[in-house]
Amino acid sequence: MKSFPIKSLLATSALAFLGAVPLSALAQVVKVDGSSTVYPVTEAVAEEFQKANKGLKVTVGVSGTGGGFKKFCRGETDISNASRPISASEMADCKKIGVEYYELPVAFDALTVVINPKNTWLKQATVAELKKMWEPAAQGKITRWNQVNPAWPDQPIKLFGAGSDSGTFDYFTEAIVGKSKSSRGDFTASEDDNVLVQGVAGDVNALGYFGYAYYAENTGKLKALPIVEKDGKPAVSPSEQTVLAGTYQPLARPIFIYVNAKSLAKPEVKKFIDFYMTQGAKMAKEVKYVPLPAEAYKTGLDHIAKGKKGTVFGGKNEVGITITDLLKREASL
Repeated sequence: MKSFPIKSLLATSALAFLGAVPLSALAQVVKVDGSSTVYPVTEAVAEEFQKANKGLKVTVGVSGTGGGFKKFCRGETDISNASRPISASEMADCKKIGVEYYELPVAFDALTVVINPKNTWLKQATVAELKKMWEPAAQGKITRWNQVNPAWPDQPIKLFGAGSDSGTFDYFTEAIVGKSKSSRGDFTASEDDNVLVQGVAGDVNALGYFGYAYYAENTGKLKALPIVEKDGKPAVSPSEQTVLAGTYQPLARPIFIYVNAKSLAKPEVKKFIDFYMTQGAKMAKEVKYVPLPAEAYKTGLDHIAKGKKGTVFGGKNEVGITITDLLKREASL
């Protein structure tokens, strides 16, 4: 009789077993991908959920809001983390293959402009000054601080910002430059916010931007820059208080999760979303984002219960929306 290696026998047995047992019975996995800004909230919720639900697993990837929506609209993930609303082109991509979704706001972020703590001369920046640094016309031309403001030193500017697949890139360029994705290209870009943190922390002439949670985790390495929205207005620093008051403009923004409607038929996904909407406020606060009022999370669950799918943003990213504005809009879906 022909001999058969033990390893091959085991592998064959394993394959036969896998063929006989549905994959869902082997592992109940909730697949999440998308925004690096939303990642800290979703990851914190996922950790608590897995502790409370042994045998259930949540995987949280980070490919940026745009990258996450690409996977989501191909039906590859159950949930997409997003630091901006779904765009018109992404809505069309989802529609092509029949992906319907629920839009669930989970917190507010104070998108934070940061500098090196050894920078002692930059006390604040206006939106106009930031635009002068970041607009496409600045590429290769605005390379020194005194070119932005003559009162600033004749030193090189080192810029660090979100990659082009990031919702933070989309929001920042729209809020500061005036058009989404309109930016100079000669800066250090990354979808990984920790790379940006290290870049700014390592250079006294650096300036960068990312979600508040990454600043809050690194206050010893970074300094948040107060922002002047318009001439005559005071400089405002990012904080829970200024976001709640609606004064941190134009960089306060809602952050979201989008849930594939078909995925909610899977008990593990439904269970995770119920857990997220009941624990999200606590987890958002824990990772230093601004939690929404309790009614916002209840509205999200009500939308699911009543089958109210879709987005209240119509495929557009909006700058300057407040928590009050968001609540009214979501309630009207």
